[in-house]
Amino acid sequence: MAGETSSSGGAGFRARIDHFLYSGEKKHVVAGIAIFGAIFGVPWYLMTRGAKHDSHQDYMERANKARSERLSSGQPSPVKE
Repeated sequence: MAGETSSSGGAGFRARIDHFLYSGEKKHVVAGIAIFGAIFGVPWYLMTRGAKHDSHQDYMERANKARSERLSSGQPSPVKE
């Protein structure tokens, strides 16, 4: 019973997956690495394809520039009550 094929004439899906996972054949290992790479590589690519991220130093320089411009404009800041 354990070695019989399914009624459709082929090996069952679970048996095929177990064979791929545990066989250690080179083509199965390469296919597994490719699938793993695609699962994690595609989202990573989509997240990092946007604009270049600024460093903390760039952010601090822009913040200091904006702060100095705001303070040197001569307009008083709105008073909070």
